[in-house]
Amino acid sequence: MIYLDNAATTMPKPEAVYRAVEETMRTCASLGRSGHPAAQRASAVAYACREAAGQLFDTPPDQVVFTSSATHGLNIALYALGADIVIAGRKLFNQADTLAAFQAAVTPETKAVVCTHVSNVFGYILPVEEIAALCRNRGVPLIVDAAQSAGVLEVSLARWGAAFVAMPGHKGLYGPQGTGLLLCGRVPKPLLEGGTGSQSERWEMPDFLPDAAEAGTHNVPGIAGLLEGIRYLQIRGLAAVAAHEGRLIDRLARALSVYPNLTVYRGPAAAQSGVLSVSAAGLDCETVARRLGEAGVATRAGLHCAPVAHESAGTLRSGTVRLSVSDFTTEAEIDAAAGILGKICQL
Repeated sequence: MIYLDNAATTMPKPEAVYRAVEETMRTCASLGRSGHPAAQRASAVAYACREAAGQLFDTPPDQVVFTSSATHGLNIALYALGADIVIAGRKLFNQADTLAAFQAAVTPETKAVVCTHVSNVFGYILPVEEIAALCRNRGVPLIVDAAQSAGVLEVSLARWGAAFVAMPGHKGLYGPQGTGLLLCGRVPKPLLEGGTGSQSERWEMPDFLPDAAEAGTHNVPGIAGLLEGIRYLQIRGLAAVAAHEGRLIDRLARALSVYPNLTVYRGPAAAQSGVLSVSAAGLDCETVARRLGEAGVATRAGLHCAPVAHESAGTLRSGTVRLSVSDFTTEAEIDAAAGILGKICQL
């Protein structure tokens, strides 16, 4: 299988991730509940993961909260915000327009700015540094969805001055499904309550991080796997990962541009990450993805849970086929997939 659905979840993972999950299942109990060796090992794994994530994302370890997904983290960040939604920025791959739209949309009544770092549909890199500066200057909390950027691009809670940054563990961080991180610039209101293992004498959730946002039993095997994914990135380096993915996307876009029946949604290199969307004239995107799957190429078709992004590109009615790479994708796979997709679109 040629796997080009890494925007959904990365495959494969570093071998150390698989080993860590199994070993932790066999040797670790629940963290923060007991003083016996199995519980202490679990606590050590969790702290090591917080520390590694903190180093990667410029965040103190105690401000790294474990979640089950980026969606879980965003729900914590947005809980009880109670705001009406104003959408800013509608021009794909146009960072200047995006920034101008945010500048116009932020008013004294704005409760928070919520911004994705990279589009999960088109790979468009938004000008988060500039948006963060805008929020700091106007005293507005910033919440960043780093689902497609964490593990590829620089993400910094401290430099951005963000209130929260949410990310999954199973995408660019190469951890298992069911893991995620929420970087917290402030203590959130608890979304779930109970079972922290700390301050058990209190009726309320603890008012300090990370306990305030971590109710219930932790996914210790998942955290152990996530730790090894982060360690892989620390050794490999984010710049190397981004460069590799950029070369592959450029190679793919150039290979597909020769087919007249294909529309390739591509931006300048500085504004595009490791995701590329295409559409084929006269062929439904689901049909294209199905035929790719039958030929051994894994992609994702449809609206990708992002109707506003598709509206900005004029693909809301048709959807697109999304091809997404990882650090483990090869040039040979890109060339083979481009040839297969080209043949499908010529039928």
